Amino acid sequence: MNPRIYIAALALAGLTHAAQAEPAKTECLAGAKPGGGFDLTCRLAGNALHAAKLIKDPMNVSYMEGGVGAVAYNHVIGTRPGDAGLVVAASSGSALLIAQGKFGKHDENAVRWVGALGTDFGVIAVAADSPIKSLKELVEAFGKDPAAFPVGGGGAVGSQDWMKMAMIAKEAKVDPKKMRYAALEGGGAVTTALQGGHIKLASGDASEMINLHQQGKLRILAVMSDRRLPGAFKDIPTTFEQGYVIDWPIWRGLYVGPKVSDAEYNWWVDTLGKLVKTEEFKKEREARGLFAFDSLGDAFDKRVKKDVMTFRALAKDAGL
Repeated sequence: MNPRIYIAALALAGLTHAAQAEPAKTECLAGAKPGGGFDLTCRLAGNALHAAKLIKDPMNVSYMEGGVGAVAYNHVIGTRPGDAGLVVAASSGSALLIAQGKFGKHDENAVRWVGALGTDFGVIAVAADSPIKSLKELVEAFGKDPAAFPVGGGGAVGSQDWMKMAMIAKEAKVDPKKMRYAALEGGGAVTTALQGGHIKLASGDASEMINLHQQGKLRILAVMSDRRLPGAFKDIPTTFEQGYVIDWPIWRGLYVGPKVSDAEYNWWVDTLGKLVKTEEFKKEREARGLFAFDSLGDAFDKRVKKDVMTFRALAKDAGL
């Protein structure tokens, strides 16, 4: 065969194979109630993919609360392991819970990690009318009377939100296990509880709380970062600025079921690779208070598994 014809045939076969791998319809599953970080991730992916014309029809977003992603994780593995049109929202908090065995018998190797779409940062917030105006004031008051500050977070003891507040408690010389901690289902439930006066402190993520902060419905005391964030966060001090060496970056990404084929998995990886370069995606990411963190395919898989190892050590240090 003529070499040029052979190469052209290979290229055509590759395009045909890629087209066959594209799912007929797409769905993003958020493993919590609407309004939290998983919902944000699904909305970011779905809106940007459709706006950039990388999928034909709008992506459906569905919800399956329970265990801050644990129920969804087990559902995908047990019920929809080969559904190539389904992606599931995840975060570094998912890696933390997997590290502690809170996703049940399945570990970090049970799904196929597709990619990260951005990074977020942990925050500590109080109600808009709280007398606490700074992280230093909070640490001092919390150290004197921790029972006066019920804390709410999107997950049980040992979750990402619990860990964030546990580090603040240690600065106040309070045993983290003695915190009055309310385990809520996702960031939306946390901010609702804070505004309703059911909790005094909210441990969560910057992207979940920035709009309410700007609207004057709550006050973010600190962003858990070693440098001040730009844009909507430019006037919010960091933990480091206030004298506390505490940071908590949070990646937000997607995974698919374990039986999704290589061709179908690679379609998602390649499509997200195209997506993150588009202006449509960058606008959607910025609108959601996220920052660039593009890690896809094998690189993301390695990142998740490294994080799980790190979190196992952190949980052991916290006595969990």
